[in-house]
Amino acid sequence: MSNIQIEIQLIACLVAIACAIPGTFLVLRKMALITDAISHSILPGIVLGFFITHDLSSPLLIILAAATGVLTVVLVEFIQKTGLVKEDTAIGLVFPALFSIGVILIAQNANDVHLDIDAVLLGELAFAPFDRILINDTDLGPKSLWTIGIILLVTIILLFTFFKELKISTFDKGLAASLGFSPVLIHYGLMTISSVTTVGAFDAVGAILVIALMIAPAATAYLLTNDLKKMIGLACIFGISAALSGYWIAHLLDTSISGAMTTVLGVIFLAAYLFAPDKGLFTVLYRQKQQRIEVSLLTFLLHIRNHSDDPKECHIDHLNEHINWQKVTSKSVLDLALKNNMIHISDDIISLTPKGKKFTKEAINYIIKEKNTEIEHMKDRFFLFRG
Repeated sequence: MSNIQIEIQLIACLVAIACAIPGTFLVLRKMALITDAISHSILPGIVLGFFITHDLSSPLLIILAAATGVLTVVLVEFIQKTGLVKEDTAIGLVFPALFSIGVILIAQNANDVHLDIDAVLLGELAFAPFDRILINDTDLGPKSLWTIGIILLVTIILLFTFFKELKISTFDKGLAASLGFSPVLIHYGLMTISSVTTVGAFDAVGAILVIALMIAPAATAYLLTNDLKKMIGLACIFGISAALSGYWIAHLLDTSISGAMTTVLGVIFLAAYLFAPDKGLFTVLYRQKQQRIEVSLLTFLLHIRNHSDDPKECHIDHLNEHINWQKVTSKSVLDLALKNNMIHISDDIISLTPKGKKFTKEAINYIIKEKNTEIEHMKDRFFLFRG
């Protein structure tokens, strides 16, 4: 493996971590779409910075681009607070306008500069190692590596310093204000870090990969844990995994590195979306099926209790006829009731066990008092096996 390959992967990993940290809070604040807006609307800031300095490596580009990103958030919130449109509509109005201004400025005044639209949208990690910092003929490494490294270091320092404030303001703005924190200040601080991170990664990986690394790892982690610290850690791990595996997939297929990394992120998210232990699609469908069977079990036990003096109504062959169930449902409910020792079957006549009677009595009590949520807690006490 060559030094260039190592540098490409290292830059990608640093970008992944730098994006995952603010991305986690954006996902939790339901502001994922703002990343797309920032990543495009900072273009005028980059262009204006270049017009002033005529130097693509000038720090002024990052400063002005970050300021444009914050301006985007301010404009979106201003339009939203009028009450005339919702947040997604406000975003859809602001960022195309700012991005278009940047495109016009490039087309009119910077056609001969590499700030072309393709570079802005796609980026190319393969070229990042060739833009190096040289001081007195000493090669200090790729400029992107230093830029992202410094941004990541600042982000980590701010995360540790203001973690409590970020956490509280993310989940409860009212509590944050009552404790003396300024939710507005924290909000704009987060937007500033997001803007600076986006700008720092812009030239190396492009807007598309920045958006993917900012949102996909955090969204994937959100499906797997409710712990904020674990979510940040998982988001960083997913971002790094996608960066490394995406690079080698692109290397083997001789295709776009950014495209391969974004595709891997999509695959990782899809896997979590389908198979996450608590929030995955299959888990949710299984839980819904489980709940349907358990509701049917309660209906069945109430039926047996109400007709305990009539053997015909409690005969095993009459379940389908009287409760109007299919045979599969009847068998599932009977099996669940037997496993949990709720019923006893003698000569094909079903009767409630003492446990079944007690469960049914408590369930009726909760239903009468309209405390249906308590039934779920009651199941945990009575059920050895769930539906």
